[in-house]
Amino acid sequence: MRSARFLRRRRAAAITLVSALSLTALAACGTSSSDDDSSGGSQQNGSSDPTKPLDPKAKVTLTIDCMPSAAKVPELKEWKEDVAAFNKIYPNVTIDGRSTPGQCLEPPRFTAMLKAKSQPDVFYTYFTDLPQVLDNDGAEDISAYVNDKSVPALKDIDPNVLNSLKQDGKLYGLPTSNYTMGLLINRKLFKDAGLNPDAPPRTWEEVRAAAKKIAGLGKGISGFGEYSAGNQGGWHFTAQMYSVGGDVVDASGKKAAFNNELGKQVAENLRAMRWEDDSMGKTQLLKWGELQKQIATDKLGMFLAAPDDIAYMAQQLGAKYENFGMGPIPGGKNTLAGGNNYMIKKGISSDKIKAAVAWLNYKNLTVGKGQFDWARTKADGLPVGIPQPNFWLNESKAADDAARLANATMPVENFKSFMDNPVAGKAEPPKAQEIYKILDNIMSAVLTNKGADVDKLLSTAETQVNQVLASQ
Repeated sequence: MRSARFLRRRRAAAITLVSALSLTALAACGTSSSDDDSSGGSQQNGSSDPTKPLDPKAKVTLTIDCMPSAAKVPELKEWKEDVAAFNKIYPNVTIDGRSTPGQCLEPPRFTAMLKAKSQPDVFYTYFTDLPQVLDNDGAEDISAYVNDKSVPALKDIDPNVLNSLKQDGKLYGLPTSNYTMGLLINRKLFKDAGLNPDAPPRTWEEVRAAAKKIAGLGKGISGFGEYSAGNQGGWHFTAQMYSVGGDVVDASGKKAAFNNELGKQVAENLRAMRWEDDSMGKTQLLKWGELQKQIATDKLGMFLAAPDDIAYMAQQLGAKYENFGMGPIPGGKNTLAGGNNYMIKKGISSDKIKAAVAWLNYKNLTVGKGQFDWARTKADGLPVGIPQPNFWLNESKAADDAARLANATMPVENFKSFMDNPVAGKAEPPKAQEIYKILDNIMSAVLTNKGADVDKLLSTAETQVNQVLASQ
């Protein structure tokens, strides 16, 4: 269950939905778990004190979604191996994994599942799903269950990641993966244009200059690409606003914050590259998947992306890992961040919660085990070297980085600029998908209409976003 695949799906699925918060997560599964102790969660063998560890004699059965399907042979193999290893520690915990044909995380099914209270004991979500889950009283507050005994590496998890899973100081989930957006480049085209692929542009002025040189190669090659449809244009407009120190929604969460000089700067820079420099190509209104195809076939020099795009292009499009590099997001003030996690169903027994935390710790939060067993990942033919998940700090980060490097299946030095220059991540705005749909209009207009009125576009979008925020 590699994080890169889930993160790719997060964007491909969520951005097609015009809903409040890119609600996603599976309903694997669709079957409700039993919330009483008759399913095996007997308190007489355990303890209701959340600070005490799970009694190895406690018999519980956990339903867990997003188990790899039979079609994902190496991922399912690893899941089964991890269950077997976990059961050596907790022999009386039964892991009842649920998989769903096709895509694991589907927004409509997730919403229906929450409303019906049919989510599994341990259910998969994205960071942006927390408000909806809590609105439906769907997740347990696990603050008291998560400590340095139940999750020994807790102190080494990036606080910004954990904060994405908190509300009012209470913790409602544990992370599986995270991402921050950077600048993905085609190393071949950089070399062909006389640019240094080991030093991707660090400012938007440098992006513009590099894009002109790459487009100058001719043969239908574009220097820089952007989305402008399917809510993805608004998603990337937000990322660009973050990169120059701006925002899309103010700190109160109730007012638009992009109709200003920074918003104008973002829009005018794109218009200049498209119409003055002719470095973005004539085909616009692009959505997720189209820029990936362009850069994988040496027709695009660079675009904003998360690192998992590299694995997608190599595994799904037949591209070679060595043809890509990555640098931090130009501007470097902030970058758009997101990720995935598991939550625990509200109302299940204390022993089930303890067992769930123990499983999530083993599978997703232990360096050298579970998803971080990079030697096994390599042996199973899965990609190693993509710089994510990347939520570790301190000793855990050093150990994980060393193991990832030692088992890399790709030239990790190509991502050195991205890894060595981390940019602080910012979460997506409230009502993200509704806001992104509105912001699409700014992106599509400046990229398809040479005479687009940027001031009017920003003003109109501001009014519309304020209306969306007022409806919360």
